[in-house]
Amino acid sequence: MPADRGGVGRYVDELLPALVAEGADVAVIAQAHDVAYYEGLLPGVDVLGAPAAIARRPVRLAWEQVGLPAMARRARADVLHCPHYTMPLATRIPVVTTLHDATFFTHPELHLPVKRRFFQTWTRLTLRRARRCVTPSAATRDELVRVAHADAGRISVAPLGVDAERFHVPSEAERAKARAHLGVDGPYLAFLGTLEPRKNVPALIRAWSALPDRPALVLAGGRGWDDEVDRAAAEVGAGADLHRPGYLPLELLAGFLGESELVAYPSLGEGFGLPVLEAMACGAPVLTTRLLSLPEVGGDAVEYTEPDPASITAALAALLADPARRAELSAAGRARAALFDWRACARAHLAAYSAAVA
Repeated sequence: MPADRGGVGRYVDELLPALVAEGADVAVIAQAHDVAYYEGLLPGVDVLGAPAAIARRPVRLAWEQVGLPAMARRARADVLHCPHYTMPLATRIPVVTTLHDATFFTHPELHLPVKRRFFQTWTRLTLRRARRCVTPSAATRDELVRVAHADAGRISVAPLGVDAERFHVPSEAERAKARAHLGVDGPYLAFLGTLEPRKNVPALIRAWSALPDRPALVLAGGRGWDDEVDRAAAEVGAGADLHRPGYLPLELLAGFLGESELVAYPSLGEGFGLPVLEAMACGAPVLTTRLLSLPEVGGDAVEYTEPDPASITAALAALLADPARRAELSAAGRARAALFDWRACARAHLAAYSAAVA
């Protein structure tokens, strides 16, 4: 896992303790540099370190085919869960693999060519060879059926959860700490996510820049490969109140999200949409799109927009001019976020493990 936990890392970090809390007998196979982290996260759980050489991706992919099944056998695993698309193709241990989204098929132009080919190939292989696959949304399952001819009967849907201790309506101290880190004094709009093409950040920047009386815009998240973000920012000009703080530590996220006027997440397609759920849990009104899984997360508790800049501008302007609507969305979002629980996600995974073994 990278030190800066993205969506997949957060999924693993939240799922494992929830599985333990549900009574599962868990052993974790981790990269050597993550062993101490998972030993701290999961007291009493066996954490097995893989060879240090697998820090190099080609070595890791080769080791996954031979070394990972061998370690799973030594751990006497009844089922092997591979949490990110790939899996060992030749093992007698039943394998469950998580497929996080189908956008490598549905939106190929939004991914680097080598990444697109890799994940398309592995998704097809996994759908054929895994005993069971897990997706975080029904939309992702349905898209895999449509574009990759998956067998829906072998896919389990396990919606992700939200950690209420970490994502909650922030205190004044948490709000102030986030503001101090960001260096933002006045009102601001928030975005949280990797700055990659499918997040549609250039459209958000252009939509924001068209607002007649605009608050600051804070784009928080790791830098992806979307060069269009830089071009869109350059169009706005050097004097614009646009902030790009990069990756924010987890302890700052509640203050960052909850202190914003609203969270804008105009994504072109998600396998789930964890930032939308976390923003709702923090009491932030949310503007997002109806594409792929996002309505499964937001329901009636968020505002929706088309993904083009003009539509985003109109939706932002309407929300900023209507404090009562923002307050209504804040309350509805908190209530809906409470329905998403990591323990429930763990139970859905346990059912998938049982189905794989059976």
